[in-house]
Amino acid sequence: MGYALDFRNTRVKAKPFIKWAGGKSQLLPDMSKLFPPKDQIRRYFEPFLGGAAVFFYLQHPRSFLSDSNKELVELYQVVQKNVEELITALKVHRNDPNYFYEIRALSPLDLTPVQRAARFIYLNKTCFNGLYRVNSKGEFNVPFGKYKNPNICDEEGLRAASLALRHAKITTNDFESILSRAKPTDFIYFDPPYHPINKTSSFTSYTSDKFSDDEQKRLACVYRELANRGCFVMLSNSDTPLIRELYKDFYINEIQASRAINSKPEGRGKITELLVINYYWTKK
Repeated sequence: MGYALDFRNTRVKAKPFIKWAGGKSQLLPDMSKLFPPKDQIRRYFEPFLGGAAVFFYLQHPRSFLSDSNKELVELYQVVQKNVEELITALKVHRNDPNYFYEIRALSPLDLTPVQRAARFIYLNKTCFNGLYRVNSKGEFNVPFGKYKNPNICDEEGLRAASLALRHAKITTNDFESILSRAKPTDFIYFDPPYHPINKTSSFTSYTSDKFSDDEQKRLACVYRELANRGCFVMLSNSDTPLIRELYKDFYINEIQASRAINSKPEGRGKITELLVINYYWTKK
């Protein structure tokens, strides 16, 4: 059953405005072949928001975006509702190492929501490799990136993102909370912190809580419950024995990804990732 949604009147030319480890922009040509037809999707949910590349691609008019990272969620809320104030706040920031460490040392609790959002984007654009990483105290701890001319304030990109987000519901939530809302023909895309392919491949979490093997197993249980309800469910993760075992009852697709965010040069390049779906359409 279709929902006769007019995507022509809802889409704008928007894309992720922050760098994010495991971002999906480069993979969208392959991923989009496996998305359900847009007119078959009742609502769209993305419980691991990150850079939101899939949301910006789909721009479903009934989108529910969430993450457990409160500062990340607040950033999207500010872009959605206060983009002009954010642009003004970003313009004061500069690409200087001493200034970078002064801003990094600020306590987010002492800032307004707009100031926190501007700090988030500034650090993201000027830190090493665009990583978002916090220590056990929840403090951002990535060093200065030494970029020559980073685009700290992309006015056009932020305004486009604000338009794309205008109808979205953006909340701070654990991924399991989706079970209280999802219904048949909703499309849920999970992009969790990836299961490490070896003992040295993972970096400190993007929140102060690690995404452990037990969390991967809990996510697989949520995935299965949603599939049993008749939802369309897609999940990205690394190609490891644990992930293959957890999702062995579903369609597992291999895709090649180039990963540049890694502390060691030898850890960058083409790797195999898994894209798991519980449905199947063939698209050319």
